[in-house]
Amino acid sequence: QVQLVESGGGLVQAGASLTLSCAASGRTFSSVAMGWFRQAPGKEREFVAAISWSGGTTYYADSVKGRFTISRDNAKNTVYLQMNSLKFEDTAVYYCAANRKSGIATMTRYNYDYWGQGTQVTVSS
Repeated sequence: QVQLVESGGGLVQAGASLTLSCAASGRTFSSVAMGWFRQAPGKEREFVAAISWSGGTTYYADSVKGRFTISRDNAKNTVYLQMNSLKFEDTAVYYCAANRKSGIATMTRYNYDYWGQGTQVTVSS
């Protein structure tokens, strides 16, 4: 069982930066792949970034590539999403997720078994 709690969201102006954190409970955190997804009002939940168990492999959605960075600290059971140069269209609820079946990073939403409650990111234009 893995429980995930996101934090770090807020209201910022376009061009600003935010760092989201996702604290995980459970002994298996260091062996599972983690991901960040987001959902804007009226839209489907979409992939943002993913990281393998070791942190050695990362994937990004094209819309955030070059601006966002996913990382993890297995000693702290925490995964991060550093978001730079935020845009109005980045406004969404951001969710972290864990793939308990594999440590291989994946962009596919349905591979993730555990989800946090989400944290709101609002970017004003």
